[in-house]
Amino acid sequence: MKNVTIYTDGSCLGNPGPGGWAAILQLDGTEHRREISGGARLTTNNRMELSAVLEALGTLREPCVVALYTDSQYVCHAISKGWLWGWKRKNWVKSDKKPVKNVDLWQRLPALLQRHEVTFHWLRGHAGHPENERCDELARTEAARPDLPEDTGFSAENA
Repeated sequence: MKNVTIYTDGSCLGNPGPGGWAAILQLDGTEHRREISGGARLTTNNRMELSAVLEALGTLREPCVVALYTDSQYVCHAISKGWLWGWKRKNWVKSDKKPVKNVDLWQRLPALLQRHEVTFHWLRGHAGHPENERCDELARTEAARPDLPEDTGFSAENA
């Protein structure tokens, strides 16, 4: 399997508000690098962080070994602390008996994690890491676009 390094970030101008996500995919050992980004008119920062991960992993055309770097503790903790798998087992209900926020996005992640061998790494945002800074720039640019599409999964309950 190919080794890929992915950097992701999400941004929201207001929370909720217009948002953007971005990812950089780098095929290890090559010069091949791809930047992807998108956004939504009314969304949240957490939805954009998770969207960046989903879009990046979904872009890979074949199973890969992935080192994924994000500044989102929301995403990292859901994986490293096993929350994702617990939520799935409990039919997307948290331990406090409340429904999982952003369930429409979280439900897409297990299939991607089964397809790829993904290791999540948290890095501090806005700390000068070039790829994280670039993702932040792309995500903020998307959030500021006047023609953003609707986030069909967003609802006030998910905010």
